[in-house]
Amino acid sequence: MSTLLTPVINLHAVLIADFLGVAILLVILVTRGWNLPGRKEESRMMLFMLLMSVANCLVDQAVTYFDGRLGDYAKVYNVLLWAGNTFLFLYNVFVGVFLVQMVVKHLDRKAKASRFFVFWAACAVEVLLLIVNFFYPIVFMIDSNNEYHRGEVFNFFIAVGLMLNLFSVVYYFAGKIKNPALRYFPVFEFFLPLLLGTIVQTFIYGISLLPSCFAVSFAGIVISLQNECIYIDKLTGVYNRFEMDRELKRLQKRRKDKIVAYMLDLNGFKSINDNYSHEEGDQALIAFAGILNEVFSSVGTVIRFAGDEFVVLMYKAKESDIELYKQKTMEAVDRYNESSGKPYKLSAAVGGKVFDFSKEDTQNLVVVIDTLMYKDKDDYYKDHKKER
Repeated sequence: MSTLLTPVINLHAVLIADFLGVAILLVILVTRGWNLPGRKEESRMMLFMLLMSVANCLVDQAVTYFDGRLGDYAKVYNVLLWAGNTFLFLYNVFVGVFLVQMVVKHLDRKAKASRFFVFWAACAVEVLLLIVNFFYPIVFMIDSNNEYHRGEVFNFFIAVGLMLNLFSVVYYFAGKIKNPALRYFPVFEFFLPLLLGTIVQTFIYGISLLPSCFAVSFAGIVISLQNECIYIDKLTGVYNRFEMDRELKRLQKRRKDKIVAYMLDLNGFKSINDNYSHEEGDQALIAFAGILNEVFSSVGTVIRFAGDEFVVLMYKAKESDIELYKQKTMEAVDRYNESSGKPYKLSAAVGGKVFDFSKEDTQNLVVVIDTLMYKDKDDYYKDHKKER
């Protein structure tokens, strides 16, 4: 029969906190709160992190329960404690980097993998330390009484976690300076509970808060991202008219911003629907939205206005940017056409104008850029009459 040494941890408090964490995460999983329309990569990341977080809470309960237990199964408990605590450290390592990737991808879909090299390198170091830890306990150790103790390099793991949090917050604010439309991404809702949990758990030994803090953070991010989805077009993944209305109201209120506004419309879109099916027409819209994101995501907001019409609001822009970004869009469309393998070619009419809201209001914005776009479309159809 096993005996239980006097624990340093409040077992019941940890078990209850982890149970609540599991309950929150399971609700998010069952209700598919992790599934973000038009954002498959981010949804996969969310699902992975949620499943890992459920496992994290359950393993944390197990190692808390077995900590300090001896008796007939002492050796089994010892193995479980070593394996369980190693998993908890690995969880913090990998989920931390996935969080950074999700923040960066959400703000900049063109972000290259090389941007994460430093963080994956830090992860590799941490994994190596955990392997070494089995032979020379430097991260943590389980003593002869099956009690957990922190090792000499424990604080390195805390430092890396804080570095990941700090980078994500700084990257978010740097992105927001470039693109004021990034108002929905829940940086504080996610990272504040983690930061508080890390600080408390580091300085008050015996408290296990991080697993439940991750659950609270995920609840915050899911609510915020689902709220963001109200303003996102379900087919193309770009913003919709609701977001445009909000953004124009904000610009009108500030009355000191100068932007470039574009109206873009696919040429020959009706012929794609008629000749290749409406499904193919949807694919053309998705592809065109992706092209606009490629060109404008770091400098402005892409909005699906109606049907095959898109509006782009480009911030901190000047007159010369109108032609520059129109040319960039045409070049991106040409690159797509060369590699798509589709039996049709995409083409777009574009109308753009600088708006200075210290001198004019937003009421005529759509009318003006729509008129400019149709002028460009008429010029296009003079040479492509069959596509009308």
